[in-house]
Amino acid sequence: MKSFVFPGQGAQFSGMGKDLYETSPLAKELFEKANDILGFRITDIMFAGTDEELRQTKVTQPAVFLHSVITALCMGDDFCPDMVAGHSLGEFSAMVASGALTFEDGLKLVYARAMAMQKACEMQPSTMAAILGLPDETIETICQEITAGGHTVVAANYNCPGQVVISGSLEGIQLACAKLTEAGAKRALPLSVGGAFHSPLMDPAKVELAAAIESTEFHTPQCPVYQNVDALPHTDPEEIKANLIAQLTAPVRWTQSVLNMRAAGAESFTECGPGNVLTGLVRKIR
Repeated sequence: MKSFVFPGQGAQFSGMGKDLYETSPLAKELFEKANDILGFRITDIMFAGTDEELRQTKVTQPAVFLHSVITALCMGDDFCPDMVAGHSLGEFSAMVASGALTFEDGLKLVYARAMAMQKACEMQPSTMAAILGLPDETIETICQEITAGGHTVVAANYNCPGQVVISGSLEGIQLACAKLTEAGAKRALPLSVGGAFHSPLMDPAKVELAAAIESTEFHTPQCPVYQNVDALPHTDPEEIKANLIAQLTAPVRWTQSVLNMRAAGAESFTECGPGNVLTGLVRKIR
């Protein structure tokens, strides 16, 4: 069985999608449609923008989404998934590629999500950090202790065994990095991100995102979508919508998703989009 997976924020790079635009009439048509929908030429930034320009939230999320979705749609008959999954933002790419959302609606939702998250980030300084070499349970316990002390920090991304990203307030992350290092973490690396994604600090963005999702028509996907919040396969449009809303403040259970996909018969994982981060993570998940 074939699985197709879609990356999230952080996979962007200058020049992304340019080859698709120049070689595929379908890709060019979709990129130009995206420029019209967004109201600015995102292709100019994707193809030749600086790293700083690409890091703007209103650019990063739709850029990764566009590269991922257009890559899949341009594969033709080679895109034949038995199941799909996406990491964080990538879940929206998976929805479009599997037919649960139209290209236009998917892009509008991603842009709405990006702007809502940006507003939440501006309300309280926050960040994330990657923790390497500790059991999940140790990380969860220390995060719970720090949160109980008044500084929000949670496990946000279960990327692979021995690699968990934590998310929270600046003070919470600082305290957690120190305590997790004391507990034996090989590394505790603060990430260059603008906010505490997949944590309770994204709650203010949930109202806007929920309104956008509830007003969008979702269809039954052509194959099961393994969603971040519970790492389980879903095909019911209402369940999918509820999980996409919950995903904003819930952890990305990528390790568990890959294990469940393998248990369901996945023999190959094809990454659609910029970079190969997910391909590397999948190899580490046993």
